[in-house]
Amino acid sequence: MTQLDPTAAAFFDVDNTIMQGASIFHFARGLHRRKFFTTGDLLRAAWQQVCFRVIGSEDPEHIAKARASGLAFIAGHRVSELEEIGEEIFDEHMANKIWPGTQAIAQWHLDRGQRVWLVTAAPIEIAQVIARRLGLTGALGTISEHVDGVYTGELVGDMLHGEGKAVAVRAVAEREGLVLADCYAYSDSGNDLPMLSLVGHPCAVNPDSALRAHAKSEGWRVRDYRTGRKVAMASGKGAVAAVAAATTWRVLRRRQKTNH
Repeated sequence: MTQLDPTAAAFFDVDNTIMQGASIFHFARGLHRRKFFTTGDLLRAAWQQVCFRVIGSEDPEHIAKARASGLAFIAGHRVSELEEIGEEIFDEHMANKIWPGTQAIAQWHLDRGQRVWLVTAAPIEIAQVIARRLGLTGALGTISEHVDGVYTGELVGDMLHGEGKAVAVRAVAEREGLVLADCYAYSDSGNDLPMLSLVGHPCAVNPDSALRAHAKSEGWRVRDYRTGRKVAMASGKGAVAAVAAATTWRVLRRRQKTNH
């Protein structure tokens, strides 16, 4: 049995770091198959993400607010229902999107007795499924309020994004007695610089242009598992994935309100 490392842990972003694309969008695809919303809604979401990419605009705060408010679509659904569906959707849409290279890094940490956490702005239910299926320690994510096992459609606290990730990682470190200088963090996005800068061993994985430049200037490790065209369009794809998620959840929220 591997001896637990008392001071070190690894913290991984999810979208485009552990998984190709946006986990929340893969989840939405699974919900679409289960008639949570229509094909037309999904196509409109895809069209809007293309328009966003052509314009070339990326406003992280706007994306964060839209993505968070969109969680209101689950109001009235039971926690157990979403947990069960999440397991099915992982097999259908997520398992084949895991980057083998990043998964190997996570396993490297586990083999050394280090705890491995996912840290993501995606709903905690999605993050927990991914962590469980990959055999990781646990997950930190955006939390939706529920009462008596039923979602209210509101968030508990703030969305786990940007500086919020650093706060969450610091809290885990204090709770578990970790030494941040001994810890590792992995992300694809410049938005996660607060989390990456918090640990002693930051690493840029499939980085966007902002993170790649920062990592180079700081001498951080860089791991890129994309090839050819994927690398050339790296920064754009990060925005597209986030916008796809935000747009899809907004559509879901509107339909939920209409049906009530």
